[in-house]
Amino acid sequence: MGSLQQKDVHQSRIVKTLITAQVLNGVGVAGTVAAGSLLVASITDSETLAGLAQTFSVLGAAAMALPLARLTNSGGRRLALSAGLITGLIGSVIAITGGSTKNIYLMLLGSFLVGAASASGYQARFAAIDLATEENRAKQLSLVVWGSTIGAVTGPNLMEPSGRIAESFGLPSLVGPYIVSAITLGLAVVVIFLFLRPDPYLTAHKDAHAAGTVIKKTFKETFAHIKSHPAALLAISSIAIGHLVMVAVMVMTPVHMKHVDVTLQVIGLVISIHVLGMYAFSPLVGYFTDKLGRVAVIQIGVALLLISTVVSGTAAAGNAIQLGIGLFFLGLGWSCTLIAGSALLSSSVDDEMRPSSQGTSDLVMNLMGAAGGAIAGLIIGFLNYGWLCFFASIPVVILGVWSTRVSK
Repeated sequence: MGSLQQKDVHQSRIVKTLITAQVLNGVGVAGTVAAGSLLVASITDSETLAGLAQTFSVLGAAAMALPLARLTNSGGRRLALSAGLITGLIGSVIAITGGSTKNIYLMLLGSFLVGAASASGYQARFAAIDLATEENRAKQLSLVVWGSTIGAVTGPNLMEPSGRIAESFGLPSLVGPYIVSAITLGLAVVVIFLFLRPDPYLTAHKDAHAAGTVIKKTFKETFAHIKSHPAALLAISSIAIGHLVMVAVMVMTPVHMKHVDVTLQVIGLVISIHVLGMYAFSPLVGYFTDKLGRVAVIQIGVALLLISTVVSGTAAAGNAIQLGIGLFFLGLGWSCTLIAGSALLSSSVDDEMRPSSQGTSDLVMNLMGAAGGAIAGLIIGFLNYGWLCFFASIPVVILGVWSTRVSK
């Protein structure tokens, strides 16, 4: 009983630390989303290339997914999450340099490295369930996802004030969010490094690490294991498709709104509403995932994503209210597929496959997000925002049909 109570105390402290770090990480990363797209568009004078900033950021998150999983396996969550955040901080500094000198290569390199902070944010949700029970796994995971709410909603709204700060130093206003990012990611590193004790992963696997019997799985072995479990395959697919659609529609919304010269403040507000949908209701999503079942909440996410593509796709560029509503549903649908999918994945694979499966999930999710950002730019360049939303709905429909054939 004493051991169980001690585990509960550890879990509570770990979740609080992760939430604090997620707030800081959210401020840092979310503020760069719209700014990155607009910076690339201004440097290249091409809306078609605007999605490259988010594409490179997502590629950076994908590139860090497996290395962070391996760092977790060998040194615990504290080492892995700190490494990702430090890499993101370095990326912010490089992006500031690239944006200030109009060097597209430095800008994209910076965006790529900032993606490492996103990778840490995604893997933080798994850190929350290392010591969780099966009955409250989704709830614990969702609390850390919710921790991103304050920072992620605040970040985009700092575009204008941070822009003024950048201008006071003789820098372009759009690099302002990257200045904020460098500061907040640095603070997040301090929080994780100092307060994520005891390390949740090392605590959960103390006996294995002490005996030197930690099992390491290759990507090929992990993916074969996932494919052999229908529920796990649905889980990873729901996470990936939800992320693809979210990135594709979200990253092109600022560009769409700029067609009628909407102010940065209004664009920031719309993105904030979207991020509110992504994170603010995470505890409710986690609660219903534990109560209704993982597949049922994935199906709710599918419905919300489809509603989003219709509402957003039929909105005029200057209709900030309709776009805000559409992007709110986009964020809420993403939350459902991410939380329910993550909980389903963790409960559908064998224990020794869990860390590598989590890393593989984040890798696939971010590669799909990168593809979504790149394809979105091409669609906007040759067609328009409405067509983008239409094409985004197709994989969502496929996921919805697929989910009816899997029960968990």
